[in-house]
Amino acid sequence: MNIDFEKMQGLAPAIIQDATTNELLMVGFMNEQALNMTLNTGFVTFYSRTRQKLWTKGESSGNRLQVIDAWTDCDQDTVLMRVNVLGEGKVCHTGTRSCFTQPLPLGSKPEPQVVPQQVSPRKVSR
Repeated sequence: MNIDFEKMQGLAPAIIQDATTNELLMVGFMNEQALNMTLNTGFVTFYSRTRQKLWTKGESSGNRLQVIDAWTDCDQDTVLMRVNVLGEGKVCHTGTRSCFTQPLPLGSKPEPQVVPQQVSPRKVSR
C-alpha cells in the first residue's frame, strides 16, 4: 500500500499515538524517505519542514518512539503510528508527555452524539 505524498507537496501528516493508553501524543510530517526509515528501523523518523531534513524522534533526548504498528487512513494520505515511548516519556519539546496540552475555547458545546463503531483502519504494508 502506498501513501499519497503528492497531496501535500511530498509530505504526509503522521499522527503519533501511545499503543497502550491510546493517548494522542503528537503530529509530525513524513516524506517517503522518513516513512521508509520508520518502517525499516522501527523508530519514528520525521521530516523537519523548518530544517528541511530527516530527524528521528528522541535522537538527542532519549525519548524515542518505538513503532508497534502503523496504519493509513481511507485516503492513504495520513499515517497513524502506534508507539511505545522509551526514555522518560516526554514526547513534546516543552517537556510534557503529549503535545496536546492547550485547550481551545468553544463558543457553545454541541450535544453529545453517539458515534457508530468503525472497523479497524488498514495497516500500512512494508
